[in-house]
Amino acid sequence: MSSFNITSKYKPTGDQPEAIEALVKGLEDGVRSQVLLGVTGSGKTFTIANVIAQADRPTLILSHNKTLAAQLYEEMKGFFPDNAVEYYVSYYDYYQPEAYVPSTDTYIEKDLAINEEIDRLRLSAVSALLSGRRDVIVVSSVSCIYGMGAPMTMEQSIITVKQGERTDRNQLLRKLVDSLYIRNDIDLQRGTFRVKGDTVDIYPAYSETVLRIEFWDDEIDSITEVDPITFTKIDSFEEYRIYPANLFVTSKETQADAIRRIQDDLVKQVLYFEELGDKLKAQRIKERVEYDMEMIKELGHCSGIENYSRYFDGREAGEKPYCLMDFFPKDFLMVIDESHVSVPQLNAMYGGDRSRKQNLVEYGFRLPAAFDNRPLKFDEFQSMVNQIIYVSATPADYELQEAEGVVVEQIIRPTGLLDPEIEVRPTENQIDDIVSEIRMRMECNERVLITTITKRMAEELSEHLNDVQNIKTSYIHSDVATLDRVKIMNDLRAGKYDVLVGVNLLREGLDLPEVSLVIIIDAGHEGFLRNYRSLTQTAGRAARNVNGKVIMYSDVITKSMQKTIDETRDRRIRQIQYNEAHGITPKQIVKNIGGGGLVQGETLQTGRGSYMYVEPDSNAVFAADPIIDRMTKEQLQKSIAHTEKLMKKAAADMEYIQAAQYRDEMIRLQKKLEEL
Repeated sequence: MSSFNITSKYKPTGDQPEAIEALVKGLEDGVRSQVLLGVTGSGKTFTIANVIAQADRPTLILSHNKTLAAQLYEEMKGFFPDNAVEYYVSYYDYYQPEAYVPSTDTYIEKDLAINEEIDRLRLSAVSALLSGRRDVIVVSSVSCIYGMGAPMTMEQSIITVKQGERTDRNQLLRKLVDSLYIRNDIDLQRGTFRVKGDTVDIYPAYSETVLRIEFWDDEIDSITEVDPITFTKIDSFEEYRIYPANLFVTSKETQADAIRRIQDDLVKQVLYFEELGDKLKAQRIKERVEYDMEMIKELGHCSGIENYSRYFDGREAGEKPYCLMDFFPKDFLMVIDESHVSVPQLNAMYGGDRSRKQNLVEYGFRLPAAFDNRPLKFDEFQSMVNQIIYVSATPADYELQEAEGVVVEQIIRPTGLLDPEIEVRPTENQIDDIVSEIRMRMECNERVLITTITKRMAEELSEHLNDVQNIKTSYIHSDVATLDRVKIMNDLRAGKYDVLVGVNLLREGLDLPEVSLVIIIDAGHEGFLRNYRSLTQTAGRAARNVNGKVIMYSDVITKSMQKTIDETRDRRIRQIQYNEAHGITPKQIVKNIGGGGLVQGETLQTGRGSYMYVEPDSNAVFAADPIIDRMTKEQLQKSIAHTEKLMKKAAADMEYIQAAQYRDEMIRLQKKLEEL
């Protein structure tokens, strides 16, 4: 029997059952790589949830950005409420990495603001894996390939307490300190403990409850979980495991050995610079490292201690760092969402990190060991994968080659909606033709998306439609602040605009059921914005409307255009045949404006496009972003201060567009603070 208990009002429909069966069989047969090729809105997330439940293995789901990771996390929590669904992304609200710019002789110190709630969720994810549970799903960004403490060290730092066990109270307190918990008898916060007589209250860094251990002489009398505010009893235990308060825990012996190794490498680096005749660099590295070593001896840490990670881990130069994947059992399942974007991002992480640190090492700011505080190289990542499922509507060549033809298609949408019709029209008089098409949609209270090649073209076309044609139009591109884009898209859905013009709309994560027409200008210009995958993703924006249609304006039909047209036509034929065979009439998706949720019981958004029917009296709702809504007053204030600092710097550097974006972000955070 599976340790995963999937909870859902829905049953797999369309070709979801066949996709689930094929993927599970592939896993059982030992197939290393598979591809789930699912069209927009076909319920790929629901399919993967069923695969996880049947495969019954710890699973790591990787997404290419925090927003999509947050959505997947909430979806999986909804599907698996009784299992350990965890969230692991970068825990910085703001992060300025350490850097050196030789051309201007500018050293930039590391500056950051840690989000305590994300930090708790990260620790919770690691603790769940260390517990040995098999029913664990971790939804992660590329943070899962970045260096962290060794699993063996963290396991050795786990404190196990048992009711009736004879142990000295002070010995327990010393163990807590070794596991990086801090004593605070006045203000009990996460990662701290307090002592009152024979009672020890511990607030685990990964938990939302306080652990209370009561002694009778030198015997543990009771172990209970209590509410952190009222301290009323929630549950009691005969045995309890307390996990470390930090992902970089270490022992005193390891620390002493690390300092010796750092000292040895410092001597070598100073000698290296002196042999080059560069006394400035020799003196710089000597002063910086000696200061760091003194801080480690006195406090147990220093600023930038991660640059010394390989000394604490016992690794040799160039050896692979430990990361989240090391905490999974060998038979874990990896799922990469939107793989055509996520895989290239994984591949690029190491190179970017290495190039930044090159100057720091060459100019005497860091020891060469800083290179070993890094993300995994792509081949290292691949070597750690047991079995993997790539999920995308447009998988790239790499994923298809890795899968060796094991591609599972999911073409049928549970809603019955079809892929849009695609029509190619000549460029002559295209603006007049576009205006005519827009007016037809306006009469039906439907919306239009238009993609252009350049930002300038998007702005000029928007201005023409607004001023000359009297059509309510807006544009979005990379110069428009992210939050403004959200507002513009909501305004489009609400009818404030009839048309939205953009350059690369497919990358904006658009989910607009009101859009019935997508227009692609200069469709024949082969390149990143007009290759097969881009055209297919763009065309998919019209797949959420019953009357969905795509018009490509071009005087030639390129290979990318033809492939997009042929595949869309073939899928459309299959969808029509399925609907006819099962008596399904496509129904228009209805979705709340300004975020997911239920609208008059029509349909429910369960992801970035997976819609399923629910009954009109359903109380289901779409979960919000788990991070922003949990920020405390102090975290918001800190974020506002950092954002204001960035805004002023951007303005001083005459980066006015960027400054305006920071201003908008600051206003949003201030409004959130006022709500609290």
